[in-house]
Amino acid sequence: MRVRLLKTVLHTTVFLCLAVTAVHVALVFFHVAPPNPVSRRYSQQIDAWVYPLFEQNWRLFAPNPDSVNRQVLARTAHADPGGSMQVSPWFDLSAVDSEAIEHQAFPSHTAQNLLRRAWTAYAESHGKDDTARSERAAMLQKYMNNIASDRIAEHRGDDGRHIDFIQLRVITLPVAAPGSNAADSPPKPVENRLLPWWKVTSHGK
Repeated sequence: MRVRLLKTVLHTTVFLCLAVTAVHVALVFFHVAPPNPVSRRYSQQIDAWVYPLFEQNWRLFAPNPDSVNRQVLARTAHADPGGSMQVSPWFDLSAVDSEAIEHQAFPSHTAQNLLRRAWTAYAESHGKDDTARSERAAMLQKYMNNIASDRIAEHRGDDGRHIDFIQLRVITLPVAAPGSNAADSPPKPVENRLLPWWKVTSHGK
């Protein structure tokens, strides 16, 4: 009886794994496939599954390298017992990633792409006024919020409970020409974008 039960559990587990794999492959296929009746009808369900963890693109076959460098900084605010707001200095999130990549033979995908891709997706889904006009845009705003607040909490060595609000600043710099000396003539920012303050709701708040 016990052997039969174990076999049933095993078969059920294998079936569920195969079913989830089949559904995942199908949803990703419709995400990357040209627009068709299925992808148009179920676009909301497909996007809900794919973003932000399973996003696909064809840059491996048609590279589209960035023509600019982006420096993403963050600062936080916390209300003290007296009611006044304590604002922290700016913390360079991009510098942490650059330090993790430099001199690494096999740098992690997280250090290379997480922050960069999150910002690109946010910028593409929001206008210059940083207003989320769709569910996906609101999700990407929360995604950026969580990434920044989690990294600052990790840098401080706490659980982030002293973070009530967070603000991002993104400085876009042109890529220096080959052979140029950046120390002699530092590039001028193409854009210096200051985002509004966001309420931090992660870390159990």
